[in-house]
Formats: sequence, C-alpha cells, structure tokens
Amino acid sequence: MLVPAAKPKIAVSACLMGAEVRYNGGHKASRLCSRILTDYFDFVPVCPEVAIGLGIPREPIRLVGDPNQPEAVGTVDRQLNVTRLLAEYGQQMAAELGDICGYIFMQRSPSCGMERVKVYHANGAPQDSGGQGIYARAFCALHPDLPVEEDGRLNDPVLRENFLTRVFAYSAWQHLLKEGLSRRGLTDFHSRYKYLLMAHNPVQYKILGNLLGNMGHTDPRELGPRYFSELMAALKKCATRRTHTNVLQHLSGYLKQAISAEDKQEVQHVIGQYRHGIVPLVVPLTLLKHHFRQHPDPYIAQQVYLQPHPENLSLRNTI
Repeated sequence: MLVPAAKPKIAVSACLMGAEVRYNGGHKASRLCSRILTDYFDFVPVCPEVAIGLGIPREPIRLVGDPNQPEAVGTVDRQLNVTRLLAEYGQQMAAELGDICGYIFMQRSPSCGMERVKVYHANGAPQDSGGQGIYARAFCALHPDLPVEEDGRLNDPVLRENFLTRVFAYSAWQHLLKEGLSRRGLTDFHSRYKYLLMAHNPVQYKILGNLLGNMGHTDPRELGPRYFSELMAALKKCATRRTHTNVLQHLSGYLKQAISAEDKQEVQHVIGQYRHGIVPLVVPLTLLKHHFRQHPDPYIAQQVYLQPHPENLSLRNTI
C-alpha cells in the first residue's frame, strides 16, 4: 500500500479532543480521537459555536422548525438565531480545510450533528423526525466525497474500520492528484483497490472497472473526479462476512499452484471459520499473508485490501 509520508489530516469537533468548549464549559473527550488515533493522524479541532462568537459557558442552542431546513436558535432567548452564522462558517471552513481526509463530528449537536439531531416545534415540543446540524450540513455539501462520521458511531467496530479505510483511500487519492492524474496512474490506482472494492461493493467494482476500461481518449483529469466520487460511494457501503469471504477465496486462488494440499485445506478451513463468525477477519488474512510471504505474487503484493490501514490499529481484530 502506498501511503504519503505525512500523517493524513482529520478535522474533528474540538470537544472530542478534550477542549472545554461545550455550552456548559465541559468537553466530550473521545479516547479514540484524543489518544488512540493521534499516532496515525493529525487532528484539526474545530468548534463552530465558539468560532462564531458564542461564549463559554453559553446559552444552549437547538434546532427549531422544518427538519429539512431548521433554524438554530437559543433555548431561552428565542431572538438568538445563529443559523446564518453557522452555515457561513461551515462554508468558510470547507474552503480552508481543503487538505483534510476525513471529519469526525460530535453527535446530536445542533451545529455539528450529522443526522437524527433533535428538532423542535416553535412551541417547544420535540418533533418525530430529526435533522442535521447547521454547520455540518453546510460543510458536507461542499465536500460530498469526504469520509465523515459521528463519534458515537465509531464505537461500532465495523463502522470504525469502514471510516478509517475510507480516510486512507481519500489520502491516497490526494497523493495521486499531487503527482498528476494520468491514464496509467488512474489504472494502477484502481488495480490496487480491486479487492477492497470487491469486498465493499462487488457491483460497483465491475461498474468502475468498465468505466476505466472504456476510458479511450478521455482526459483522465476529466474522468478522475467522477471515478473517485463513485469509488468513495462504493467504499461507504460496509463489507460483510459474505463479501469478505468472497475476496478471501479469490486471494487463496493465487496460491493453488504454490502450496500443498494440506495447506490449502487449512486455508479453506480458516476461511470457513471466518464465514461462520468463529474467528475475526484478521485470522484468515494473517494465514494468507504468511503464504504470500513464502510465495510472493506481484499483483497480490500491491493490493490495498491486505493492509488498508496501519496494522497496529488492529481494526480487523474485531470484525
């Protein structure tokens, strides 16, 4: 896997890094963000509510009105309306943070929540449907391909692995863009992501392969953004035990001429154990990597699927 030398940048709600910027002067420090991931990423903390001039501590704000286009107003002083300020700051930061590879938002926040944020009627009664934080909505509208996630959802090992896989893919693409998009570069990039794509979205893998196969004389700088948007959408779909098993079987096929019948039987047994939920994904992968070290294959060696993120993060030990 080709990874840029610099650590990828991830924007994050400042309260998740332990900054005491919440309305009550407290924080919501996330161990994952503030301790575990700091060795692998450069975090850029952002608190839009403080940035637009709301103090610490401050009157809380809430979303009121149409869930699809709510207003952010004070819970006590209804005349306090910061909707425009939050949206404009979201647009400003979307322009300033052009080099980030992901964003982790504070869940349920009227400024930063990605989904299911409480929205209230004008009379103060909560509505049935939730909305999206004003700042998060404005920011994400300008970065539709950026991997984004809420802190609470990252407690789910499958969602955590999926998000960080996308962050590293985004970083690799940014690295490719800096080198300059070429037909060869685009084709090689797709070739490296073949089995990762197959694990996340087998249908989209074929579509993207056809897209590049029919590239013809199309300028890769024109095709590249469309390819990348579809790639990121495909990777957003979480891989399953079934799709992982399919990829593991494909990889094992490259060893059929190289390893003994006994070793082949062991590989199939361990893949079967994974398929039935007896062992995590790291077990069959470790066995396959062992055999590929003994019997190297240049095509398999370049596959991002084998190591889409740093091994020490142990993201595949629990899925």
